[in-house]
Amino acid sequence: MTFDLALYVILVGGGVALIFAVFMARWVFRQPVENEKLKKISGYVSKGAMAFLSREYKVLFPFVLIVAAFLALANRNTIRWQALSFILGAACSALAGFIGMKVATAANSRTTHAAATRSITEALKVSFSGGSVMGMSVVGLALLGVFATIFTGSRFLGSGVETLDTMVLPILSGFSLGASSIALFARVGGGIFTKAADVGADLVGKVEAGIPEDDHRNPATIADNVGDNVGDVAGMGADLFESYVGSIVGSMILGLGVAGPDVFRIRLSVFPLLLCTAGLVASLIGVFMVRVNPGHSPQKSLNRGVFGAAAVAAVLTFPLSYFTLGGGHEGITYLNVFFSSLIGLAAGLFIGMITEYFTGTGTRPVRSIVRACDTGPATTLITGIGVGMMSSFPTILIISAAILSSSTLAGLYGIAIAAVGMLTTLGMQLAIDAYGPIADNAGGLAEMAEFPPEVRTITDELDAVGNTTAAVGKGFAIGSAALTAIILFNAFKQQTGILTIDLTDPRVLTGLLIGAVIPYLFSSLAMSAIGDAAFAMIEEVRRQFREKAAILSGEEEPDYTRCIDISTSAALKKMILPGVCAFIAPILTGFLGGISMLLGLLAGATVSGVVLAVFMSNSGGAWDNAKKMIEQRDIRDHGKGSEPHKAAVVGDTVGDPFKDTAGPSLNILIKLMAVVSLVIAPMLTSYWGS
Repeated sequence: MTFDLALYVILVGGGVALIFAVFMARWVFRQPVENEKLKKISGYVSKGAMAFLSREYKVLFPFVLIVAAFLALANRNTIRWQALSFILGAACSALAGFIGMKVATAANSRTTHAAATRSITEALKVSFSGGSVMGMSVVGLALLGVFATIFTGSRFLGSGVETLDTMVLPILSGFSLGASSIALFARVGGGIFTKAADVGADLVGKVEAGIPEDDHRNPATIADNVGDNVGDVAGMGADLFESYVGSIVGSMILGLGVAGPDVFRIRLSVFPLLLCTAGLVASLIGVFMVRVNPGHSPQKSLNRGVFGAAAVAAVLTFPLSYFTLGGGHEGITYLNVFFSSLIGLAAGLFIGMITEYFTGTGTRPVRSIVRACDTGPATTLITGIGVGMMSSFPTILIISAAILSSSTLAGLYGIAIAAVGMLTTLGMQLAIDAYGPIADNAGGLAEMAEFPPEVRTITDELDAVGNTTAAVGKGFAIGSAALTAIILFNAFKQQTGILTIDLTDPRVLTGLLIGAVIPYLFSSLAMSAIGDAAFAMIEEVRRQFREKAAILSGEEEPDYTRCIDISTSAALKKMILPGVCAFIAPILTGFLGGISMLLGLLAGATVSGVVLAVFMSNSGGAWDNAKKMIEQRDIRDHGKGSEPHKAAVVGDTVGDPFKDTAGPSLNILIKLMAVVSLVIAPMLTSYWGS
């Protein structure tokens, strides 16, 4: 397959994804919402979410312009095009978040209405359709953005191997940097927003006032529901958008770096693009496989879509590998590449299964936390931390096995293809991830609009599945981040001409130690930001309950806007410092300590960040579902309102910033540091004269 033909294939693939997203969005908006109170409350959530996103993008706009100006001034000759590709990457990531948020905040009330007037089958259809818009928008915009960058660069600079290697791919790295930048701020900012509101709503409303989680009398409930969207829809979408782009860019660079004829190297470089397009087709098929039959669990239906998409992707990859790579060259054959992609795909599924085991409702680890709740918050926290720590071990074993087996098959390029393979069915995986917060919001809206208890029963069943899918999505994102960071690390090593790394070199050791502590510094900043914002939220909810006694009696409406403003202001102020650290660390290390120290920094941050991210995400997910299990029990069996329930709420409150802010942000941190290093590689080689 020629280079130009491959580009047009991904153009068509990206276009199909966006057309499908538009079709599904229009279907979601056509679904009815007849209850006036439901319309009013969902309008608060939608308005708050879009207002936050608008203010966040206004804050990030000057940052994008400053970085673009730096890239234009610091680079030489045609690589200055990197500044424009950076802006394009940031714009595509922001647009994906906007689309996903807009549809999610419309799908939540429609899911509630479907649960109230029809059935759980129809409610799942609406919520999952809303999630599929997010999934296909991310994949479509990523493919079209990559196409636009490569197509423009190759037309102006040429499409030969040397031009691709020295000119076009560095410009594509700028696109990846733009995507990563927006992703980090979206994840951290959205996480701070949602957890400040969630902690305030839980501790004052559920523990102190003794009212239900989503009771309309709680001033923080609207902010909490807004946060579910800005954190788990826009944040998760931006996160996986940049993982997707990063894996493509890294694998293209490593493909061109393989020794062999120019024609074969170009084929290796375009193969990841074709593999992603095949995965898009598989994801579309998987979306149509998600159907709930009466009497069957929604989890089984979603699993059918995930495994079905994976199976279709595996089937499509074989002929794609054969016709693209042919007989291969020097050990890299179409079979080796095909099996490398299967290894990545299988690793993603296994990580999802491990995550589901450690965080899913009714599993042994979660039941152990439920038992610990009987003896108070201290044992609840100790047991949850132990579960999270234990979960990191099998997850890291799976990632390590994927790295070793794929590298045995096709070297560094095999690892790169495994990373792309793990993200092949991203459209399907992200659709399920976005379904979670939509179902969660639907339950909150049912509570606030005072629907009958049986409606909340349906939405709770969907929400319980959503908690597990969200945890699986975070595990999937962390696993893909580990492989993506490794290929970006090796792409940087290749770009700087470094052949070996001496671990006994004091500069490398220094870089390793500093890199290992950066995820902890980053997490500390994020957790402290949530603590400060949550304190302000708690004080505001207490103030309203104290000064307006009629709120708890239902005679007066709370001031929801004030709580939304507290979360918004805290998120926009507190997200800056963690984001700047991710940018500054590799730049300062590279220019002050040298390339070898920067390599050590990246290695240390990757190893430390992946393990810490798994631990935090899974601990939080397990605490959350332990609370859900207790809430399903009758009050006479230590259910809602009991002392074990209060202990579970404390555990969930501690776990919220673990799983929704610090944990999932770490995978973006390690990739962003690697992408920043890749972008400044030409500057470093010029500066150090290597």
